[in-house]
This record gives sequence, structure tokens and C-alpha cells, in this order.
Amino acid sequence: MKTKNLFLLVVLLMSALACSLSGVTPDNPPVDLPISATAPAVNIEATFTLIPTLTPSAPTLPPPTPMLSQTVSVQSSPFSETGIAPVYTITAQITTLQGSSDPRVTNFNTLIEQIIQDEIDQFKNDVLAFASNPPIGAGSSFDLQYSIIGQRADIWSIKLEIYVFSDGAAHPNGYSRTLNYDLSSGREITLDELFLSGSNYLQALSDLCKAQLSTRDIGFEMFSAGADPLAENYQRWNISDQGLVITFDAYQVAAYAAGPQLVVIPFSELQSIINPQGALAVFSQ
Repeated sequence: MKTKNLFLLVVLLMSALACSLSGVTPDNPPVDLPISATAPAVNIEATFTLIPTLTPSAPTLPPPTPMLSQTVSVQSSPFSETGIAPVYTITAQITTLQGSSDPRVTNFNTLIEQIIQDEIDQFKNDVLAFASNPPIGAGSSFDLQYSIIGQRADIWSIKLEIYVFSDGAAHPNGYSRTLNYDLSSGREITLDELFLSGSNYLQALSDLCKAQLSTRDIGFEMFSAGADPLAENYQRWNISDQGLVITFDAYQVAAYAAGPQLVVIPFSELQSIINPQGALAVFSQ
């Protein structure tokens, strides 16, 4: 009897020890949990950092490329030549653009220098070749001066005025040459380029010029053919801030005593036939 009670006591003690080791007591029975829940719960608080909205800065653009005309300046160089058999004097102002080695600038300088040289050669061939030696008077002379009638953007409008005296003549003779040049394209501008294709611009110019010339006391009626709508009558022209300038040399539309005649045609009177892509439009805007 004592042996049996001792055995039961040992069993109870062993059971109690096993429960204490496993953490399971009669008051705390085991709970079957899913595998995902066996780890202790962790309370995570999310922290968000606001990213400020950035305003993109304007892109840095390179400065605009200046027009070619803004990189050059006009230079006038005096030229003179004299001779004694026959007696003569040649004076001229050689106009060039300086400040750029651009081929378009070089082309302009070459062209205007060639025009001046051609006029000097013509004087030598037409006047000096027949001059008296010894001279009848003070000898023959040639003088050339230039003026810039208009310059806007890359358009240059230049006038050359030439005075020739032949030894023994009653008076000198004057005439003009004009050069209208687009520096951006490196070429001379022609009159027809100023107007819309297909427009009868010569007739329009003739009508406008005759209207002005007929109001002058120059005896225009006897010389009106000099302003007829023919290309050869409108070879000397320039563009100014006031309008299209037409030059009629002495004897063309009036007697020598009246001198050369200039007609300025306002842009407004040509508006319907102006080429919007032409040089005249650059000045009329």
C-alpha cells in the first residue's frame, strides 16, 4: 500500500515538472496558432518625407548671333592719281567694309572696288585717250564720292556720284552709279526682286515718277521719255528710310541746267506690289 502511494506521488511530481518546463499549466492550456502568427506582433509607424515641388528653371540659351552688318564698319580710303602727258587728276573715295573676314564681306569689297576701277578705266579710255597734249586748259579730271543712302538689317544701299571734266569742255559732266547689296546672302540686289512676281512694277514706277517730275519747273515735257517704263531708265535706284529713291542723271528727264533729278517714292504708294520677302519690305516695316 505504501509502495503504491509512493509511485503515484512520483508520477504527479514528474507531470508537474514537465508542465512547468513547457509553459503549459492547467490554467494556461496550449493554443494552436497559425505559423504566421507565432512571431510577436510588431507595431510599425510609417514616416513620410514630403518632396517639395521643383519649378524647372528656364534653359540657358546662347546669345543670338549678331547680323553680319553689326560686326563691320564702313571705311573710306582716299585714292589719287595724276599724270602729265596728258595732264589729268583722278580722285576717289574707296568704300569698304572692315571688321570681318567673312567671304560675303570680301565679296562686297571686291564688287565695289571693281565698280570704281571700271569707272576710272572708262575715264582713261574715253577722255584721256583723246585729250590734248599740251592741255588746252588745266587738264582733265575725275572725281568719285560715295554716300550710304540706306542701311537696315543686312541691306546696304550705296550711291556713287562721279564728276568728269574733259580738258577744254564747257562744263563737267556728272552721273551716278548705285549698289544695293544683301550682306546676309552675299550678293547684289536687282530691282525686280523688290516687287511681287508678275507685277508691272516698271509701269507703276514710271507713273509715280512722272507724276512728281511733271510738277517741277524743269521742262520735263520735252524729256518725259527718260521716265518711260523701260529697265534702262531705272538702273539707278536706292532704298532709304523714306522710300524708294530713283535717280535720273542730267539730260535724262531735264536739261543739263536743271541738274540730276531725284524722285522719292513713299513705301505706301508701292505697298500693293512690294515683295514681302524682298529688301524693300525690310525698310517699309
